[in-house]
Amino acid sequence: MNRPARSAGGAAARPGKPAAAPARRPPQGAGEVRIIGGQWKRTRLAVADRPGLRPTPDRVRETLFNWLGQDLTGWRCLDAFAGTGALGFEAASRGAAQVQLVEGDAALAAQLETVRQRLKADTVRVQRGDGVAALRQCAPGSLHLVLIDPPFDGALFQPALQAAAPALAADGFIYLEAPQAWTDEALQPLGLAVHRHLKAGAVHAHLLRRAVPVSAAVSN
Repeated sequence: MNRPARSAGGAAARPGKPAAAPARRPPQGAGEVRIIGGQWKRTRLAVADRPGLRPTPDRVRETLFNWLGQDLTGWRCLDAFAGTGALGFEAASRGAAQVQLVEGDAALAAQLETVRQRLKADTVRVQRGDGVAALRQCAPGSLHLVLIDPPFDGALFQPALQAAAPALAADGFIYLEAPQAWTDEALQPLGLAVHRHLKAGAVHAHLLRRAVPVSAAVSN
């Protein structure tokens, strides 16, 4: 689930004392989330009590797939920090041709595989491992959608974006969920730009695309 050269937002630390990272826990009382749309609409996914796990809020997931246009038929997707699998299974439910769910926690990976088998989700592949490493292994330009939602108290945002950018198809998208807003200035060295942004509570949801080269922007 996963520091830019510069990012907006965030509170300053007190002198001599580091700033506390936002906690990343399931909402109190939440034991499951549901797939919002597609062939597995209303399917329940368990939310395990694991360190760093915080499922993407329903409102944010609904907005994300509105941004993406609902129908993902034929898309190749990789969920680098899958957790509950809510994002990846949502993509598969909406027609994605290939969804790779990568999760480093053994128990969560096993839970994802159980769900995959229950749904008979042949387009989904569960991989226990490092999400950043999985992105680095992808062929250039091979992914239509990369889902990046690492633990908020980690330092995986920058490495994950660096690994995802080359793997992104020319017309592809990166979904980034973070505790702070990422600016075009921070993303420019990666060749990325903000396409859409939503703040919901402590969550900043970003839909990123390849940045338009300055020369192309000027000529248009």
